[in-house]
Amino acid sequence: MQTRPRLVVIGVMLSIVLAAMESTVVATAMPTVVASLGGIDVYSWVFSAFLLTSTVTMPLWGRLSDLFGRRGAYLTGLTIFLIGSALSGLSQSMAHLIGFRALQGLGAGSLITIGMTVIADLYGLERRARMQGYFSGMWGGASLVGPLLGGFLSDHVSWRWAFYVNVPFGAAAIALIGAGLRDVAPRPLRPKIDAPGLILFTAGVSSLMIGLMLGGRSPSWYALPVLGPIAVAFALLGAFVSVERRAPEPIMPLTLFRLPLVRAAVATGFLSGMAMFGAISFVPLFLQRVTNATAMGAGFVLTPFILGWVVCSIVSARLALRIGYRSLVIAGMISLTTAFFLFSEWDATLTRASAMGAVLVAGAGMGMTMVPMLIAVQNAVVRTDLGAATSLTQFFRTIGGTVGVSVMGAVMAHRLQTGSDIESSLHGVFVVGLVVCVGALLSAFLVPAGSARELARPEAAAAPTPPKAGR
Repeated sequence: MQTRPRLVVIGVMLSIVLAAMESTVVATAMPTVVASLGGIDVYSWVFSAFLLTSTVTMPLWGRLSDLFGRRGAYLTGLTIFLIGSALSGLSQSMAHLIGFRALQGLGAGSLITIGMTVIADLYGLERRARMQGYFSGMWGGASLVGPLLGGFLSDHVSWRWAFYVNVPFGAAAIALIGAGLRDVAPRPLRPKIDAPGLILFTAGVSSLMIGLMLGGRSPSWYALPVLGPIAVAFALLGAFVSVERRAPEPIMPLTLFRLPLVRAAVATGFLSGMAMFGAISFVPLFLQRVTNATAMGAGFVLTPFILGWVVCSIVSARLALRIGYRSLVIAGMISLTTAFFLFSEWDATLTRASAMGAVLVAGAGMGMTMVPMLIAVQNAVVRTDLGAATSLTQFFRTIGGTVGVSVMGAVMAHRLQTGSDIESSLHGVFVVGLVVCVGALLSAFLVPAGSARELARPEAAAAPTPPKAGR
């Protein structure tokens, strides 16, 4: 039986929509959840538990799909995600919800990572670029719909349906992918799991994430609860690198970092992730606390961010094949830097039109950066490392976002403690973001010059031949 791309594409589409909507649906439902379950003191861990487990597992799912096949890994991840979703909806306490959200995150780490890898498996260079652009645009659109859906379900049905809604669509995705996908990428005949690397990586990144999240909420980064996990993380990740150098089937192939495009994608993804998550987190706060906008009004101002991202993702995916990756990434980073410069000039007289214009520029910058770098990495690596390489781009962007929100939050907290008002404190946050964007702009020059075909491996230019039955 051959792979049926149409079924697979619809299944992947549903999976990516679920992944994109998950955080935003839950965000608008959480006030109702707290009213029902209580636990306001651990409110933030509903988000942190999901972020922690989904981030840690991104590279693991990508590598497991390389070693054991996309189909099995993807269906397993989706199943875990749906079980976590259903149990979250059944939660009777905030402790239950946090635990089930962590389980949900374990599966969520596979959705976009393996989904984007499957699309790269199925199509050659030109079709792959178009498809990745469409899927990135769909991710943005789903993120925009999520808050509206979460609010509607909480107000008119039940907050529990913010989780239950995943089940029918996820089940449809499992059916479509199960029926349509056959593994098209070669893989080892007897794959082995790198257990020491898996344990060290999971423990190291978990410690790092916990330290960063606590740092963003702590009045001091010098507190033992913050520095302790970060110090443990560096020790564990140092040991992980040592283990990976000797592992026959490493969880994260360090040889990938020898490729200029991978190094550039990691650097630009990390730094742009810091800026992007900073913008999403602190722009609404500025609008509400300084300009006295309502929560709905602040959310409405962020709409151009998503629209700019969606449109530029689709356009840049096509342009990457004509003009190369480097010029697009540089243009995107210039846009992002310009946006943060505009943010840093905001004050109490800010108008809604000016705010929307600035966030539109930021969204356009992200759209011109993320998709070209994803396509570049996928075209630069051998098929047996495609899952690992795809997951790296997502992983470092998410880690960058966590670092960005933590550092910017610490800057705001420090300025508030020293007597600054909220406007001045948020001005400091945006100046930090501007400095990060300048670094991101410099990192864009790491992207090699040349056309997409010149930088691609020969086998990346052609679509793979779907396997026959028996593989």
